Formats: sequence, C-alpha cells, structure tokens
Amino acid sequence: MSSSGGPSAAPSEAAEPVVELRGVDVVRGETHLLRGVDWSVRADERWVLLGPNGAGKTTLLQLASAHMHPTRGEVRLLGETLGAVDVFELRPRIGLTSAALAQRIGPGERTGDVVVSAGYAVVGRWRERYDIGDLTRAAMLMRQWGVEGFANRPFGTLSEGERKRVQIARALMPDPELLLLDEPGAGLDLTGREDLVARLSDLAGYLYAPAQVLVTHHVEEIPPGYTHALLLRGGEVVAAGPLEEVVTADGLSATFGLPLQLDRADGRFTARRR
Repeated sequence: MSSSGGPSAAPSEAAEPVVELRGVDVVRGETHLLRGVDWSVRADERWVLLGPNGAGKTTLLQLASAHMHPTRGEVRLLGETLGAVDVFELRPRIGLTSAALAQRIGPGERTGDVVVSAGYAVVGRWRERYDIGDLTRAAMLMRQWGVEGFANRPFGTLSEGERKRVQIARALMPDPELLLLDEPGAGLDLTGREDLVARLSDLAGYLYAPAQVLVTHHVEEIPPGYTHALLLRGGEVVAAGPLEEVVTADGLSATFGLPLQLDRADGRFTARRR
C-alpha cells in the first residue's frame, strides 16, 4: 500500500470522478433494485453507504466494481464507461472486499498467498511467479493490517476480524484507484469492530490512499475521516453529500423508517430509537 503515511489528501474539484452514475436503474423482472440513481465519487473522497436490508447498497457496489451493468443509465468508472470497456482490464484497478469474495477463498489457502495472489487477480497461488517487489508489498500490507504473523497459517484458521483484515490487505495489493468495502464490520465482535474502524480511519487520512466506499448498516462503523455519505432506501437515494449534512437524525429516520436519535462524539456516531 503506497499510502503508508503522509498528510491528508487535498481537495481536487477539477479531477474527473472515479465513479459516476447518471440516471441509473437496475431492474430484475418487475423489481427495481435501483431507481434513478445519480452519484459521483472523487479520488480524495471517502464515502459511506447506509441503508436497511434490501436498500440496494450491494447492487450499487456491484456497479462500482464493474461486476454488473445497469439496466438503464450510464456508469463511468475510472474514466471508462461500462459497456464500452473490457471489464477484465478495469477490475484490477478496483479493490473489493465482500462476503462473496470471502467464500471463494479456500479455508486451506495460506494467508500470505491470499494476499499476494491479488496481484494476478486470482484467489490463491497456482503457477504464477512473484518477484521480490510483489512479496515485499504483500508483507508490508500484512504488517499494516496486523496479520503479518499469519502468513503461513491456513486462512480458515483465522478469526473473523483477522480474515476481514486479510481481505482488505488483499484488496490493496494491486494498488487500486478505488477501494470498495462491502460490510467489512459484519460478524465482528466489539474488539474486532473497533480495531477495524481505527485502521480504516488511518487509511482514510493517507495522502495516496485510493477513493473509498464503505457499505454498512450501522453508523457506529463509520470511521473518523470519512467525508461523504449516501443514504439508500428501496433502491432510491434519500440523500447524498458531505457527511455532516447527510448523516442526521432526520435523514437516518427517513432511511430506516424509524424515529432515531443520533449522537456524535470524538468523530464517532451512535444511533438509537427515539
């Protein structure tokens, strides 16, 4: 991860968005998974996507990772338009963690191989050859994400928190321009969640870190340093923009269909029913 330190990123208003959706619908049968979504992410922004189950968050991430095409509308990723670009050339430029990817990792895979093999966009080592630069980068990432001691251990023997951190190290291995995190806090205990939030907060402040999009159900998982938020309900955007303007009690209440009280202290949010 070349973003191993340094000053916070400066705004880059003139830069082309790394993600841009215009009038996007995703329809399956008679069901709209997404409807009329407009959204853009710039390189120096860190976004959180919030919404209840079935809101369309994972669908939106599948579009942003070039694993799905819209039914209608336009999706541009890293300056390329879906439908007019080879997605197999585009996907290596995007780091992704998700439950679906985790299920593809065999429990017997060496943890170090899980990370380094991302350089070839494969899961686990086969017959690829890795040079000293690849191996050094993988070791550095594992150290930064607190899993360097597990390089020779089978992936399946790690705790849930350790597996989540290995997946993030893997996602960063190809030095992506965009990092997508689909519910990385799911299934973690309090210690695992707080460790993950702290590490993501550090990553958010690195000058050369990629643009980041984090999907979650819980405001408690928003890392300090995240700059923007998008609220989804029923496949439609409730609100999108700077975090302080979007993550409000009224906005969350409308998104989750429940009257909520929101508190913030030391850069962290908590929410409960009013």
